[in-house]
Amino acid sequence: MIAVLVIAGVASLAAFAGLHWYAWRRLVRDTTVRAGLARRAGTAVFVLGPLLMFAAVASERAGAPFWLQQVLSWPGFLWMAFSIYLVLAVLVGEVVRPLLRRYLDRRSGPGGAEPGPVPEPVLVPTREPDELPTATTTSTPTPTTPEPVTPSAAADPSRRLFVSRVVGGAAVVAATGIVGNGAYGVLRGPRVKRVTVPLARLPRSAHGFRIAVVSDIHLGPVLGRGFAQRVVDTINSTQPDLIAVVGDLVDGSVEDLAPAVAPLAGLRARHGTYFVTGNHEYFSGAEPWVEHVREIGLRPLENARVEMGAFDLAGVNDVTGENYGDGPDYDKALGDRDPRRAAVLLAHQPVMIHQAVKHGVDLQLSGHTHGGQLWPGNFIADAANPTLAGLERYGDTQLYVSRGAGAWGPPVRVGAPSDITVVELASKRA
Repeated sequence: MIAVLVIAGVASLAAFAGLHWYAWRRLVRDTTVRAGLARRAGTAVFVLGPLLMFAAVASERAGAPFWLQQVLSWPGFLWMAFSIYLVLAVLVGEVVRPLLRRYLDRRSGPGGAEPGPVPEPVLVPTREPDELPTATTTSTPTPTTPEPVTPSAAADPSRRLFVSRVVGGAAVVAATGIVGNGAYGVLRGPRVKRVTVPLARLPRSAHGFRIAVVSDIHLGPVLGRGFAQRVVDTINSTQPDLIAVVGDLVDGSVEDLAPAVAPLAGLRARHGTYFVTGNHEYFSGAEPWVEHVREIGLRPLENARVEMGAFDLAGVNDVTGENYGDGPDYDKALGDRDPRRAAVLLAHQPVMIHQAVKHGVDLQLSGHTHGGQLWPGNFIADAANPTLAGLERYGDTQLYVSRGAGAWGPPVRVGAPSDITVVELASKRA
């Protein structure tokens, strides 16, 4: 098993290095005439960017001083996103490159100059090397026809340079625009999404009950207190009956992130705010975080259930907790309940839906996937999860997956906008 992981790691690093070399070749080597200042500067960017990226990930995982994580995270994680779209843009450029050359050929004619009359070949007299002219001897020169000299050979390198610079510049502009727009989408805060979910066992008295679902806020070295306040303001503006924080609230320790999390004390809902752990809570220290969110007014559901009057609200620990002796316990959370009552389950990962079905849950609320966060990562996330985002049915159980409010790693989203979802429960008896 270890050998397989090592081989996979080496292969991943090799692919990563190869893609960066390819992008460097197209964007730096092919766009510079010689190894001057421009080439050295471009090479430095392609060396420094990956180093900062690996340093950002390593500092977070190793629990480096928080100030160092903040210094490394912004440039390192932005390079992670930028390099993805830079490589994709350069690959698109491979299609554009021959089309641009063909267009220039048609416009300027062969060789890069305006088409014109082909010059007549110049006839040059020749003689044998040992043949010396004399005053009395004359000979008739033998005509030779040298190959016509055209400007194509001289103009082709400059044309290739021009095409490389146009295509490379367009790739850089495209990648910068995509990442910039994706970062703006994250930093401005999540948008509100509304969905109505009919439940067969929900009584008429609970018709219209609204649950604000927020997941994957990921407060940490990049997203801090200001972002948390925007999330709180957005949730409170919906005036929900209940708030469900379904995991991955933080990326870091209580000591470092307590000030960033403080605005969550301002969450307001008639029936309170409930919290379940996500996988990143276990990476950050789940037990101290559970205690801290309780101190600021959130109610953790650690494999527990509460009766909301009209339905049961249950929560289970994330499956990652199994590696820490603190995994989900569905029997504890859902056992011995009245099966005639509707049950809503808070569970961070969508893969937990299969246990929810076995335990007769009506609706599971989850996050975790980020909707893929960075296209085309959505294809990978979709393959790893039963539902990528939105509402789907599994037997008699429905699953709703939020794309999340924040972002992990790069503070960038492409093709997967962040959201806070207001789930309105509907009674079929109404």
